[in-house]
Amino acid sequence: MLFRRRDKPSAPPPPRPPRGPEWVELALDAETLKVEIRRHPAAQRLTLRVRAASRDVTLTAPPHVSYSAAATFVERHREWVRVRLGRLPEGVPFVDGAVLPVRGVPHTIRHLPQARGTVWTAEEDGAMLLCVAGDAPHMARRVGDYLKRLARAEFTEASRRHAAALKVEIGRITLRDTASRWGSCSADGDLSYSWRLILAPAWVLDYLAAHEVCHRLEMNHSARYWRLVESIYPERRAAEAWLRQNGAGLHRYGVE
Repeated sequence: MLFRRRDKPSAPPPPRPPRGPEWVELALDAETLKVEIRRHPAAQRLTLRVRAASRDVTLTAPPHVSYSAAATFVERHREWVRVRLGRLPEGVPFVDGAVLPVRGVPHTIRHLPQARGTVWTAEEDGAMLLCVAGDAPHMARRVGDYLKRLARAEFTEASRRHAAALKVEIGRITLRDTASRWGSCSADGDLSYSWRLILAPAWVLDYLAAHEVCHRLEMNHSARYWRLVESIYPERRAAEAWLRQNGAGLHRYGVE
C-alpha cells in the first residue's frame, strides 16, 4: 500500500494593512502646511484644491502616480496655494464679541457666564445679541449646537411646506457641514442640508428647501425641473445669485 503525506493546508496570508495617509509638507513663509494626498481610482490627473470650508489643501491623485511626482506637483504650485489661501476670508470663531449672521441678521455674541440657560437671542439698543451662558471653554460648542437646532427647525418647516404644495412625501432630514453642496435629495426622499444656511437670509434657506423637495418629482436639473422650482419659488435666481456671491463666506464662521 502506498502512503502519501498529506500536509495541512497552509493558512491564508494575513490581509495587507491599508495604506496610511499621505502628506506633502509645503513651506509657506513662517508656517509649514500639510497637503493631504487623496488617491482616487477614477482620477486621471493631479488636482490641487483649496477648500474654503475646512481651510485646508488637498491633492487628488490617480493610484499609479508616485509620491515623488505628487510632491513635485505640490511644490511647483506653491505660489498658487499661497494666493488661494490668502484670498480666503478671515475666520470668525464663536467667541465673546464676535459678530455672525443669524438668518442673515448680524448678531453679536455676548458671553454671560453667570446667567442661566444655554443660548438665546436678545436686543440691546437696536442691536441683536446672541447670549451664551456657561463657562468660556464650552461657548463655541453651545453656539454651534444652537445654530444647528435652529437650522433643523427651519429646514423641517420649509421642507414640509413645499412638500405639501407639491403633494409629495419626504423622508428624513439631516444636517451636515458640506463643502461643495448646500443640499441633496435621495431617491427615497431623504433630504440633507448644510446647517450653515441658517446664517444666510431666511429666503435663501427657503429656496434650498424648495430646490431639494422638487427633486421628489424630478431627479435631475432639466428645464422641466427648473420650471417646477419656479412654480413654487419664483425668486430662485435671486437666491442662487446670493449663494454664488456670499455662500463661500458662510464657511468662515466657527473657524478657530
